[in-house]
Amino acid sequence: MSHVVSMRLQEEQLARLKRYSRTLGKTPSETSALLVEEHLRETEYALIEFRHSPQGRQVYMKGSRLTVWWVIYVAKTCFDKNAQKTADHFQKPLSWVKAALNYYAKYSEEIDVAIEDHNAANFETLQRAVPNAEILTLSLEDEG
Repeated sequence: MSHVVSMRLQEEQLARLKRYSRTLGKTPSETSALLVEEHLRETEYALIEFRHSPQGRQVYMKGSRLTVWWVIYVAKTCFDKNAQKTADHFQKPLSWVKAALNYYAKYSEEIDVAIEDHNAANFETLQRAVPNAEILTLSLEDEG
């Protein structure tokens, strides 16, 4: 169930909200709700922050260029969700990986969708975004 909450904005704030809403392709009301939700998550979960990306708004690990979904992907696929091994891999403190795992515990569906999107990508999807992309084949054998 959703509720209507009203708030007063200064003229300049409203203008900025409208501009930002247009960049997201959302209404000012939708954008306000999104920003409140993102900020609440940032205050409730350590070391996460929302940023723009080519794929839209995503949750990142603070102090890095890594998304939470990537940290979880690596933890799950390489280290059986072992936090210490994942921290060692990324050369980050254990608390950094635990923060990602804590976020994943609550928002696993959201993170799993991002991982599914990643797994669905292939050269054909890359070539749509980068038309001049080519496959290079390298030989690791010594050509002596």
